[in-house]
Amino acid sequence: MGNQTVYFKKKPRIISVSTVAGPKECAGVIGRYVETALTDDMFGETTFEKAECKMLSTVIDGAIKNAGLKRQDVDMIVSGDLLNQIISASFAARDFSIPFLGVYGACSTMAESLAVAAAFTDGGYRRRVVAATGSHFASAERQYRYPLELGTTRPPQSQWTVTGAGGALVACEGDGIKITMATLGKVVDYGITDVNNMGAAMAPVSVIIAP
Repeated sequence: MGNQTVYFKKKPRIISVSTVAGPKECAGVIGRYVETALTDDMFGETTFEKAECKMLSTVIDGAIKNAGLKRQDVDMIVSGDLLNQIISASFAARDFSIPFLGVYGACSTMAESLAVAAAFTDGGYRRRVVAATGSHFASAERQYRYPLELGTTRPPQSQWTVTGAGGALVACEGDGIKITMATLGKVVDYGITDVNNMGAAMAPVSVIIAP
């Protein structure tokens, strides 16, 4: 459909989901809908990166279990994160022994994961695919700005990266939200040079979810 939109004839469905979020994220209304609400953003681990990896493993396993399935029933994992070499997703997938496709789209990674999962299931190449993504505020600060240990003052226009993860099991059979199409975006550069103001750089982006 046009130059950017792919239409899925079989309309793959999201048959189950799983979510994890940190204390800050769960403090508001969103906390009511989070499956695993953390009281400790370290998630019992010794580093922020390990916590991020654990969050991803939790939602991948959670999406599988919430669908009433076992790991061996899943044909592929499509996942990513914000770190170099998508290391959190790669380390999480290491423990599943399921074919893994790593993707990176920054804030669009979950949408990208769902689009790829839908394409594989709609085309008949895979029956069940878990799409997942995750991030951790503290590991992202170290990656993109300044480590928290430096105590650097944050400018008022600086955004906060979410501490959380989400997973969805996509299949052509079963009940759930249909994925009818996927629209691939274009890179739009408005010349924003303030590295702290990611919001302005991403302002051209809009997301439309069709029922």
